[in-house]
Amino acid sequence: MAILTVTLNPALDLETTVPQLLPGEKLRCAEPSRDPGGGGLNVARAVVQLGGAAVALVAAGGPAGAALAEMLAARGVPVERLPAPGELRQNLSVIEGATGRQYRFIFPGPSWTAEDIASAQAAVTARVAAGDWLVLSGSLPPGMPPEALVALARSLADRGARVVADTSGAAAAALAGARTGLALMRLDFEESEALAGRPLPDTQASAAFAAELVTAGAAEAVILARGAEGSVLAAAEGQWAAPAAEVPVVSRTGAGDSFVAGAVLALSRGLPLAQVLGHGCAAASAAVSTPATDLCDRDTVARLLPQSAARRLSTD
Repeated sequence: MAILTVTLNPALDLETTVPQLLPGEKLRCAEPSRDPGGGGLNVARAVVQLGGAAVALVAAGGPAGAALAEMLAARGVPVERLPAPGELRQNLSVIEGATGRQYRFIFPGPSWTAEDIASAQAAVTARVAAGDWLVLSGSLPPGMPPEALVALARSLADRGARVVADTSGAAAAALAGARTGLALMRLDFEESEALAGRPLPDTQASAAFAAELVTAGAAEAVILARGAEGSVLAAAEGQWAAPAAEVPVVSRTGAGDSFVAGAVLALSRGLPLAQVLGHGCAAASAAVSTPATDLCDRDTVARLLPQSAARRLSTD
């Protein structure tokens, strides 16, 4: 049994600083940092940092894709490159030294054709075995409709894989209504309210909507995030809520991906759902206490676990 992550729209993230952003001027930038970007890549990195093992399946083309694979391998994450068109996209983040403001430039990746989609789907499906945990995370590349992600999730579940989805927008809505056999679906707070079509003002409201999604067949278990409050989980066995741990917030980057990593690692180890939720919340809290793209670490998560213990909710 393995943990695999799929990233169909990865990026190489560059971050630099300039003294001041001025139009029309040549801006002398500091040496940029380079980090792998994309939900599935972050989940795989976090699983490894938590003491587990994960393989990242990445649609990363061209020389930049090869460089991305080398960067991940250096961090202890095995990479298998999927068929992908064109060159890996790059994003740019510029911090203005005079003000501390951050400017983020997100570039599109190469557009996918129907043939590109079919090739990547075939490669992913052939890679999994019954009992594997497979995480679908991150945005879809240009040209890939949400229905293609639904088809991929269904084919993976049909092979006996335990599929976890952490997506947004049209992709999340499509998966939620498709009965693909997901083992777990996670939505952030804004996405859950958008999908519900109504405000979710408290923990009980989020848990009730998560239970609606389970009843509708969206997934065996549904987790809805509530930001600084923590998260809720609903399944046939019941409903739980777990708080976020109290930590200094340094950067929220990667908190959701760290949550998924903590939860999936707990699931792969056979822990009960209440502990799965607690491990996810502790991992997310650990991530926000670290700078930029550092994600979570095993020692911090172990220290925060008691603060993120889940409680069972009444369903009366």
